[in-house]
Amino acid sequence: MRVKMPHVKYIAHKIALDILNSGFVKLTGGLESIAKVANDILVEDLQKERALDERANEIMEKNIDDIDAMAVDKRNMFLLIKKRLADDARFYLNYEDRYSNISHEILESIWKNGLVDYNVSENKVKNIIYLSIENYLKNFGKIEDDVMDKMDTLKRKLIPGTEEYDMVFEKLYEEELKKRGMF
Repeated sequence: MRVKMPHVKYIAHKIALDILNSGFVKLTGGLESIAKVANDILVEDLQKERALDERANEIMEKNIDDIDAMAVDKRNMFLLIKKRLADDARFYLNYEDRYSNISHEILESIWKNGLVDYNVSENKVKNIIYLSIENYLKNFGKIEDDVMDKMDTLKRKLIPGTEEYDMVFEKLYEEELKKRGMF
């Protein structure tokens, strides 16, 4: 499953919490420092993918006449172009590989910045980070459903898309994450 920008801060916080709760990693720089590093790396990864999408769209637009003339499926062509660009940029599109790489980057950064200390294998700590990402992505749909159920029970009905709706949704979302030990 794909990480989306609104979820980055929650995933970053979950990573920091899971590292803290692992029992074999000592935090030397604080929870928020780890969450910030994770957040920055996740945002950078999303920006790289967005740049790939934009470049693939540019190539599609440049060659739209040929694509139409050959009656090629535009979605498949976009994916082929994006895959080629990703290969050239050494960017992982496969989520398993991608999240493994992100986990390694986060671990390397927090270790080099002196934010953690551990006496177990690097792979064991990296797996904590990887599982944090994976578990969040597996559960966020259920969490959003639970928040929507709570929104439906509010006395005052809020209009989706308004600032007030977004603020209440985010507050309830964070409460639900805290209840599940994810924030």
